[in-house]
Amino acid sequence: MTNSSSPAALLDVNGKGLGAFPESCTTAGVAALNWNLLDEDVSLPVAVLYEARVRHNLQWMQQFMEAYHVKLAPHGKTTMSPALFKRQIDNGAWGITLATAPQVLAAYQHGIRRVLMANQLVGRANMAIIARLLQDPAFTYFCIVDSPANAAQLGEFFGEQGLTLPVLIELGPAGGRTGVRDDAQLQAVVEEIGRWPGLALAGIEVYEGVLQEEGAIRAFLRRATDALRGLATAGRLRKNGPAVISGAGSAWFDVVAEEFSQLDIGAPLEVVLRPGCYLSHDVGVYRSAAERINAHNPVAQKMEPGLLPALQVWAYVQSLPEPGRAIIAMGKRDAAFDAGLPTPALHYRPGRSAPADANRAWKLTAMMDQHAFMQIADGDDIQVGDMIAFDISHPCLTFDKWRQVLLVDEQYRVTDVAETFF
Repeated sequence: MTNSSSPAALLDVNGKGLGAFPESCTTAGVAALNWNLLDEDVSLPVAVLYEARVRHNLQWMQQFMEAYHVKLAPHGKTTMSPALFKRQIDNGAWGITLATAPQVLAAYQHGIRRVLMANQLVGRANMAIIARLLQDPAFTYFCIVDSPANAAQLGEFFGEQGLTLPVLIELGPAGGRTGVRDDAQLQAVVEEIGRWPGLALAGIEVYEGVLQEEGAIRAFLRRATDALRGLATAGRLRKNGPAVISGAGSAWFDVVAEEFSQLDIGAPLEVVLRPGCYLSHDVGVYRSAAERINAHNPVAQKMEPGLLPALQVWAYVQSLPEPGRAIIAMGKRDAAFDAGLPTPALHYRPGRSAPADANRAWKLTAMMDQHAFMQIADGDDIQVGDMIAFDISHPCLTFDKWRQVLLVDEQYRVTDVAETFF
C-alpha cells in the first residue's frame, strides 16, 4: 500500500505547475524548498489551493453535518486527491464517495477504508477490482443498483467469489439520470437482490441534483424516506449492519440534511451525505448554491462566514497583440470552462510587494487549448509577464486537468502538494 501523505512518497516531477524540483523530492519535502508563487519559483500556469480557506471549508462542512447528526462522505471525484481525502477523513468524514472501480482502487491504495460508490458497478473487470479489495476485512464498500439485470450480474459474480456485496437501491426521477422510476421497478430490484446470497440490501441512494426546483427535490427525498421505511417494515434490509440512506451533491445538501435527518425506521440507520465541491468551493455555480443556503438555512446562518472559494489558476500575460486584447497563457487544458469561463481575480507584476485586485472590466471572452482571450481597455496597466490569478466555476473539471495542485499560505509560500489520480 502507498500513502500520498507519507514522507517516503516521491513526487512525479514531470507535470505542469511545478518548479525545478530535485529529482528525488518527496511530497513531504515540498515546503522545505521555500518556493513562493510571487517570486516565480513555480512554473505557470499553476493550480493552487489556499491553505487557510481549505481548512475553513473542511471545518465548516463537518460542523454543518454534525448539527444535523448526519455523516459526511464527500465525493472524491471532485479532486481525486488522496492527500485531500486524508484531510477530509482527519476532519471527521465517515468515508469517501467515488464513481468508478479504478477510483475506488486508487483511494484504497492510499489508505481509504470506507467507500460509497455512487454509481452502478457494471462489468466483470470492474467487479474483479472490488472483489479483490473486499478480501480485506477492514474495507467497507457500497455500490448502487437500479435494475434486476445488474443485481443478477453482481449476485452471480460475488457469489462465485464467496463474498457478500452491500448494495443500495437507487431511486431516480422521470427524465433524470439512473435510478428506478416507480414502485414496480423498485419491487423488481428488491426481489432480484433477495435471490442472491452474495448481495446484502443496505438501503436507498438518490442524487437530487438532476432536479432544479426545491419543491420537487423535497418530494423526491420524501419518496426515498418512504421507500426505506417500507423496506425496513418488510424485513428486506440486511441484518448485519446499519441501514444506509444517502444523497446530496454540492448544491442541495442543506435540503437533504433537513429531510433525511428526521428519518426513523425503528432500526440503526446511517444518513450519509456526499457533497464534494465544498473543499475548494468556487465563484460560480456553487457560490450561487451557497448564497441560497446561507440565506435560508438556520444552521448555515449561525456559521458565518460560509464556504470560501479556495481554488485559483495562476497564469502569465503572454501577449498584447492588439488594442483591447490580452492573450493569457492558460486554456481549456488548465481550467474548467463548461459552467462559465474563469474570472480574473488578482493581478501581480513580479517585483511588486503584493497582488492587487484585478481590473473589474477585464473579462475572458474565449478559451482555446492553451490560450485565453482577455478583454482589456486602452491604457490599462498590464504588461507581458504579469501574473493573473483566475477564479473558476465548477472545480471538478479544473482538478482533473492537474497531476498536482499546490497548497499555498497567505504569503503565497508553497506549503504542500496534493497529487491527483484521475
